[in-house]
Amino acid sequence: MLYKGLYSVAKHLLSPQSFFKFGFNYSPMYRRTTGRIVSVSDDLRDVRVKLPFSYRNKNMAGTIFGGSLFSAVDPISMVQLNFILGNEYIIWDKSAEINFKIPAKEDVYIKFLIDDKMLENIRNGVISHQKYDLTLHLLVTNEAETKVFCVVNKVVYIAEKEYYFQRRRAHAYNLL
Repeated sequence: MLYKGLYSVAKHLLSPQSFFKFGFNYSPMYRRTTGRIVSVSDDLRDVRVKLPFSYRNKNMAGTIFGGSLFSAVDPISMVQLNFILGNEYIIWDKSAEINFKIPAKEDVYIKFLIDDKMLENIRNGVISHQKYDLTLHLLVTNEAETKVFCVVNKVVYIAEKEYYFQRRRAHAYNLL
């Protein structure tokens, strides 16, 4: 609620992509991840994150702490989809897993790309079933994308508002 309220005021001063970038980069919860959004496309479909290798996220083995890798990835897709799809939908992170490949001893980068096919699948899935689970495979790489440090698999739940609230009411009364 707080962030939606801030956005309703800030949208008169900042573009959506500027609000997205600065909102994340100055939000206390995201700043603690040590990740920073470095670019956001005009349509918000392409978001790039950098997680610099520093003393703030180094573990006892001298590599980037796995929690920092995961937390830098975690909130981006859900918020990105909220901006792209608008208020017609309820969007939640449903599940996530991280698969470590090699230790990270350098700055890492993550691309969050939402393409036309994904948006078509989301809209068709919601039309057909009132909800849709979008599965994302996010690579955490070096800048040149020649090394993959880990893969984060996320499932994002997207539903029609009425369907979501109807299910929630039914759950509250144990009707399901």
